[in-house]
Parts: sequence; C-alpha cells; structure tokens
Amino acid sequence: MDTLEKCGLNKYLFEMANIRNQGSWVHSDSPEAATQKAKDLVKMAVARAASLKPLHERQIPVTYRALIVGGGVAGMNAAIGIADQGFEVVLVEKEAELGGLARRLTKTIEGADIRSYIARLAETVKNHPKIQVLTQSLIVNFSGFKGNFKTEVLVGPGMYERKIDHGIVILATGGTEYQPKEYLYGQHPGVLTQIELGNRLEEEGAAAGLDQVVMIQCVGSRNEENPNCSRICCQAAIKNAIHIKELNPETQVFILYRDIRTYGLMEQYYTKARELGVFFFRFKEEDPPEVTQSNEVLTVTFTDHILGRKLSVDTDLLILSAGVRAEDTEELASIMKLGRNAENYFIEAHVKLRPVEMATEGIFVCGTTHSPKLITETVAQAQAAASRATTFLSQPFLTLSAVTARVNPELCASCLICVRSCPYNVPKINDEGVSFIDDALCQGCGACAAECPAKAIDLNWYEDEQLMSKVDALLEGVL
Repeated sequence: MDTLEKCGLNKYLFEMANIRNQGSWVHSDSPEAATQKAKDLVKMAVARAASLKPLHERQIPVTYRALIVGGGVAGMNAAIGIADQGFEVVLVEKEAELGGLARRLTKTIEGADIRSYIARLAETVKNHPKIQVLTQSLIVNFSGFKGNFKTEVLVGPGMYERKIDHGIVILATGGTEYQPKEYLYGQHPGVLTQIELGNRLEEEGAAAGLDQVVMIQCVGSRNEENPNCSRICCQAAIKNAIHIKELNPETQVFILYRDIRTYGLMEQYYTKARELGVFFFRFKEEDPPEVTQSNEVLTVTFTDHILGRKLSVDTDLLILSAGVRAEDTEELASIMKLGRNAENYFIEAHVKLRPVEMATEGIFVCGTTHSPKLITETVAQAQAAASRATTFLSQPFLTLSAVTARVNPELCASCLICVRSCPYNVPKINDEGVSFIDDALCQGCGACAAECPAKAIDLNWYEDEQLMSKVDALLEGVL
C-alpha cells in the first residue's frame, strides 16, 4: 500500500496474491500443486483488483486534553505522566480524597512507606499546573470518538454539571477489598482482614501479648463467585507474618493456604518467613478450615495432610486474606459502552498487542480496574497507559480508516439486527428511522454487513461484488 501511495495511486487499489505464505511455504513437498495454487491465487487477486474502488481517509482534529477516571495510584501516576509532557489533564475522582484503596495500606513487602508515597503523589497532582482535580464527581454522560470525546460530570457535593472536551480517556477506577461473610468476620473482634491487621501493627505494642495468630488465605478468591487469584493476598500475609515475628518472636503464626504465590523475587520473603518460624499448612478447597467460638476464644480446625489428621489451634487473632474486587463500574461501563469480564474488570483489546487499550480507540485502562496487581505493577501499567495515550495527543490530527461500514437508507428496514450484532455498539437508529454508522467509531469488523438481512450495509473494500469476484475467478471453468 505504501508503494502505491508513493507512485501517486490510491492505496486501496491494492490486492495481494500471497503465493509465498499460502503456496510455496505450505506446499514445499509438492511443487506442482504449489504452482497451480499460485496461479489460482493470482487469478483471484486480479479479479478482485479489477473491482476495487478508490477510497479516501478522513482526517479529524484532536482535543489536546486527557480525562482520567479514578484518583488512586494508577490514576495519579497516569495524570502526572501525561501532564509532564505538556498536555492538560482532568482527573475525576468519586471520593473526597485522592489515593483510593492505597490510603488504607501501610507498607509494601519491601518496607516502603505507602502512606508517605500517596501523600507525595497527591501533592504533586494537586499542585501541577496542567492537572485539574475534580473530587466527589460522577460521570453521567459520554459521547464522541477518539480525539474528540465529550463527557458530562456532576461535580462536588452540589452536583453541578460540568462538560469536558477531551481527546483520550484513561480508566483507573481501582479496586476494593472483599468484605468477608465467612469465618465469623464482623461477629468477633479478633477476626480481621490483612489490611486491618497491617494498620493495627503500626500501633505501639500491637504484637505484645499475642501467643498465636492464624491466617487463612484465599478468602473471597478462587471460588465459584470469584474464580481467579487476587495475586496480592499471599504477599500481604507473609509481610504481616514477618512483621509480627519481628515485633514479638515468641508469637506463633500459622498461615493456612491453598497455594502460596510469591512470584518473581517475592520468593525470598516466603523463605524469610519460614526461617523466622512461621508455620505453613496447606488445605484443599473441598476441606477448608473451620472456625468456632467458645467463651470469646477462637478455635481454628484444619487438616494436616502430612500428619493425616485434623489439628485445632486456639488463636488470639484470626486474619483473613480477603481478595481484591473491582470497584462497582456497571454504570460507568454502560455509559461508556465498555466491555468487562465476569469479575467486572475492564477487558483490554488484546493482552499482548494492545495491553493497555480498550476495544474503543482512544480509551485506555490501568491499575486494579484491569486486574488485581501490586503497587509497582500498577505504576508500571499507569505509565504505559499514559505513554500510549500521548501517541494520540501528540498528533496534529488523527486519520480514520476508510474500511468502514456504510448504510443504504433506501434498503434499511430498521430491524435493529446491526445494532445487536455490533461488538462496538456503533450502529444507531437516527431521526429518520434508519440505521446510521459513524465512520469515526466504526472498527471495520464487518459484523453488521454480514448480519444485515436486507443487504443494506456494505463494508468498504470488502463489498459483496469484490469478494464474490474472487470466488467466481476460482470456479471459472469448473461450474
């Protein structure tokens, strides 16, 4: 296509006969058959080339402003990454303060102070000349396409309406800790989550008087409701177990787990916990620990597969490694027409080729709204999203592909099949009562053209006549 453009021809007057990949390479053991297939491929390509028409791409201006939804670690890092490159940023946060779930955390497993990091990050965001922060704000309407989005936001306690024009969106709505319903949580003061334990251990003398502490892993994770691993629970348990042993070496700490997942360099902390005397006992999903209460004493009963019998431990504290859940984004996903998986995390367009992009161009995702992850991983993904977003914002204009669907209004029966079949929610029924497809939003997948029973929709560069010409050429002389 580039060669055609350099010669002054329209690049859509191009058709390839791929006789290498589809001929000689796959039929290297049969040269005669490969040659015959190459002839057929050339004949088909010539037939289609004769039916091609020049197509013209449309250029659209870019609004040099970013909208970031969520003011946690991911959102703030993404905002700084874009603002430092000279672009305006509007950061929308539903809570009164920035920081998200990380505000409740204390230290990383490496010992870094999370609260001081969040404070510095928030201060940088608030004082950055290119960043505007809207707290206690909710998105209520969203429209437009890559480079030219329009979002309506209700801002502050008064909920006054604010309209924002922007070129890209970064979703960083974050996650939340699962609130356990099992193991007497909320019924006994000695039953805590790992986050609550981390905060308690920051208090003076927190570990004094603790004889035994039991931790149960995979609470709210790896079950029917939430089948995937939350990734951070094992490290949180090991971090707190090490902290307890350092504060009070006499405390016996038991970690009941299904699988310990300290991936990468985190394995060294598992080894350290073992060296400090932390006990690890494995349990099966079908045989979870049992927790009972008698006279305010908590007793945890579990099966030791090495001894082949059940053990009971009276514990001062029962710590639940509660999983991470996505924030409630059902309304936001509906407003922006974005895809989520069964666990309500936003789905990237392609895990390897477009890892921080949503299917809708110009919308990006990062942080725990995408999947559970560590702070270091969240920062890395936020920077990746900011970097990818600036490739849109740094362009003088965006070029729309000419390979888009178009509707013949005279044939359209307004049956809504195109509306239901489009994976990108592009077709709409306009004021005239017929289907309308915005070429700025169309991804050129062809689903609507294939489904339309009235043949009212054509896909540029893949029209029926162009495709059937190849079939006719192949079958010439056969039928």
